[in-house]
Amino acid sequence: QVQLVESGGGLVQAGGPLRLSCAASGLTFSSYGMGWFRQAPGKEREFVAAISRYGSTRYPDSVKGRFTISRDNAKNTVYLQMNSLKPEDTAVYYCAADRDSTIAPAISTKAYDYWGQGTQVTVSS
Repeated sequence: QVQLVESGGGLVQAGGPLRLSCAASGLTFSSYGMGWFRQAPGKEREFVAAISRYGSTRYPDSVKGRFTISRDNAKNTVYLQMNSLKPEDTAVYYCAADRDSTIAPAISTKAYDYWGQGTQVTVSS
C-alpha cells in the first residue's frame, strides 16, 4: 500500500529555515507528481508547492522565492526547503502524490491521490 511519511517539522523563529521531507513507499515514485499543502486551524488546505514527474515546479505567490520543492527519485523522497519563514506559515504541512502527473504540476487538492499524515510547522515571531 502507498505510504507517505512527512518529517522535519518543528518550531522555528521568524526568518529562519526549515526543511521538510516526505518519504514515499508502495508506488513508482518517479512516475508521480508530488505536492506540498498546508492547513492552518480554521482554514482550508492550501497549495504550497508541487513538482511534476518531469521536474517542473509551481508555487503560489505567497511562498515564491522563499520555498523550494525538490525530489530525489533514488530515495523516493520529496523535500520542501523553507527559508525566511513567517508566522503566517504556521500550519500542518502535508505531502501528496499525483499518479496522473503531467508537465504542469497540479495545484488542486483534488488532483492528488495519496496523502501523508502531516507535520506541524510553527513559526514564532
